[in-house]
Amino acid sequence: MSQRQHLPADERRERTVEAVIELCGREEPATLTTGRIARRMGVTQGALFRHFASKEAIWEASVAWIAERVMARVAAAAEGSEAPLEALEAMFLAHVAFIAEHPGVPRLLMGQLQHPRPTAASRLVRELMERYRRRLLGLLEEAGRRGQLRAGLDLDTAATQFIGCVQGLVLQSLIADDVAGIVDRAPAAFELYRHGIRADAGGGA
Repeated sequence: MSQRQHLPADERRERTVEAVIELCGREEPATLTTGRIARRMGVTQGALFRHFASKEAIWEASVAWIAERVMARVAAAAEGSEAPLEALEAMFLAHVAFIAEHPGVPRLLMGQLQHPRPTAASRLVRELMERYRRRLLGLLEEAGRRGQLRAGLDLDTAATQFIGCVQGLVLQSLIADDVAGIVDRAPAAFELYRHGIRADAGGGA
C-alpha cells in the first residue's frame, strides 16, 4: 500500500485511466462513480482528485490515453506493410487486437458520444475518429492510384465501412459477452470488406 501512496503524479494518473478502462469493461460507464474508481485503486476520492480536477477530467484523460495508443498501434501495423490493402488489413487486425486487450474501450468511447451536450472527452473521441479516418483515406487513395480498387468506388464510403466493420464486430462480441473472440472473427470480416472494395473482386488479395 505504501508504494501505491507514493507513486509519481504521472504514473498515478495513468493508473487511474487504466482502472477506468478496466471498470468500463465490467460496468456501465454512465453509472461509474469516482468512489468506485477510487476503491478499485485502493485510494480515497480525495487522493483521486489531487490528480484530476473533476470526473470529466478523468474521462478526458481516459479518451486521450486510448487515442494515443490506438493510433500508435494501427500506425505501427500499417507501416509494416508495403501494399496499401495489406496495410489496411494490418490496421484492422491491430485495432481489433487492441479492443480484445481492453474490452472497456468501446463502452467508454460510446458512452462519451451519448452525452446530450459536447464535452472535452466527446470532442476528443470525434477527433480520434477523424484522425483514424484520414489515415484510412490515405491508404485507400494510394490503393486507388495503384489500380487496386474497383472502378467508381467512393473512398469516403469505403473508409466509413471499414470503421463500421470494426464496430459491428465489437457490437456482436458485446452481445455474445465474448470480446476476446473478436480476434478470431476479424480475418473473415476483413476479407468480406476487401472483397467489396478491390479491383479484382473475384480474385486474390
